[in-house]
Amino acid sequence: MWSLGFNILIRVSILLSFTSLISSFEPQLGSTRVVFQTNYGDIEFGFYPTVAPKTVDHIFKLVRLGGYNTNHFFRVDKGFVAQVADVANGRSAPMNEEQRREAEKTVVGEFSDVKHVRGILSMGRYDDPDSGSSSFSMLLGNSPHLDGKYAIFGKVTKGDDTLAKLEQLPTRKEGIFVMPTERITILSSYYYDTETENCEQDRSILKRKLAASAIEVERQRMKCFP
Repeated sequence: MWSLGFNILIRVSILLSFTSLISSFEPQLGSTRVVFQTNYGDIEFGFYPTVAPKTVDHIFKLVRLGGYNTNHFFRVDKGFVAQVADVANGRSAPMNEEQRREAEKTVVGEFSDVKHVRGILSMGRYDDPDSGSSSFSMLLGNSPHLDGKYAIFGKVTKGDDTLAKLEQLPTRKEGIFVMPTERITILSSYYYDTETENCEQDRSILKRKLAASAIEVERQRMKCFP
C-alpha cells in the first residue's frame, strides 16, 4: 500500500515538474491589448515585452499614432500567414509627418526561442535581419522553419474566427506570395489595458465611433485623393 502511494506521489511530482517546465517556455503577455477592426471582423492581440521590447515599443507606437488605420492585409496564405502591409505603403489614407517618421524606422532583429505557432505575431523583414519595419504576420498554422529567424513579439488573443474567414477568401499567386483578390482593410484600431480597464460598454461605444471615423476618413480620401 505504501509502495503504491509512493509511486503515485512520484508520478504526480513528475507531471507537475513537466507542466512547470512547459509553462516556463511560454512568454508572459503584457497587459496591453490592440484591436484591429477589419471589414471581416475584429482581431485582438497582445505583446511579449520581455521577448522583443524594441519591436513591441515600435509597433505599439505606430498603433497609438493611428498608423495602421486604413492599412490592409496584403497576403493571406491559408495555414501559413496573414500578413499586414508596411504602414508607409499599405495605407489608403495619407500619413502625417509623425506617422511617416515612425513608419520608416527599422528595428533590430529580436530573435528568440519562442515557436511560430498559430496566432503568433512575427515581424516581416528583408534579407537583412535588422530590416523589420512595420509589416508583420499573424500565423495561421505552425511554421517551425521560421523559428529563430523572424522576431516574435506577440500573439492573437481574440479573433481567430476572423482569421478563419480570411483563410476562406479567394486568392491569387504573385511570385512567392499568396494574396487576396480583394482588399482586407484595417478600418481602424484601438488599444486598452487589461489591468486598468474593465469597461466593455465604453469599449463598445469607442469601437463604433472609431468605425464611423474610419468610414469618414475613407470618404474624404475618395473625395480628395481619387
